[in-house]
Amino acid sequence: MRLEDRLDYSALPERAPLRWPGGARLALWVVPNIEHYEYLPAQVRVRDPWPRMPHPDILGYGLRDYGNRVGVWRLMEVFDRFALRCTVSLSMAVLDLYPEIAQAMLERRWELMSHGLYNTRYHWNLSEDEERAAIEQCQAIHRRHTGRGLAGWFSPAASNTLNTPDLVAEAGIDYLCDLYHDDQPTWVRVRRGGLVSLPYSMEVNDSICWRRGMEAPAFAQKIRDEFETLYAEGGRVMCIAVHPFIMGQPHRIEPLAQALEHVLGHPGVWCATGQEIVEAWRAQAPSPPSPLF
Repeated sequence: MRLEDRLDYSALPERAPLRWPGGARLALWVVPNIEHYEYLPAQVRVRDPWPRMPHPDILGYGLRDYGNRVGVWRLMEVFDRFALRCTVSLSMAVLDLYPEIAQAMLERRWELMSHGLYNTRYHWNLSEDEERAAIEQCQAIHRRHTGRGLAGWFSPAASNTLNTPDLVAEAGIDYLCDLYHDDQPTWVRVRRGGLVSLPYSMEVNDSICWRRGMEAPAFAQKIRDEFETLYAEGGRVMCIAVHPFIMGQPHRIEPLAQALEHVLGHPGVWCATGQEIVEAWRAQAPSPPSPLF
């Protein structure tokens, strides 16, 4: 199946203006990726989660463990400073493995978007039944802790399959973040139901920047530059994706805070959760596309 089968092409200049609540110029969602990496994961079909040999990879694991021990609390302090209600890209096992983090997220009324069970359990090459079971496992954990179903899905380590959109929609999940193709939400054609692709960023994303050797001041400037363009255009979605083990480091936290201060210092910035953005878009969106078959 081609991606073109799922997405209708839409030229941005030809679209009707998109309006956000309160006349806001920009919908901003801040997405901390709070993840769990297994210490000794099983060999996954297509990629070793810890390529440094021999196992265990203390360097790789320890850095990420720092995020859940220390970095996440620094990020929470910054987000509290700006009264930001985040949408968490969450390894669902975190809710059971780290009760203190679970309580802190729920107390803040953060939206929990599934990022799979662990970030070392990839979905690549799963059969349809195996992936369906994995999605339902995440749904069950979310329901047990929150009493409601998941609103959003982002495959662990971006390891989506050809079946992921259909299975996510089948599970009753409203939006998908596995596609990075637009600055506005779009419909995704699925076998049954209506699924929305919500713009998640692999550009304003500290993990990608970190792998490219970009340090915190440059990342903060990237946030400001992205914001200036999208804010001037109006009717766009801006995603800021961060990871506790990266931006939660003591030498990186203040540049992030300064960038957020710049963005939030402008009028007409609607800070929303993923589900809130999708609901506002659905209210003015064209009709969903016909099913795949």
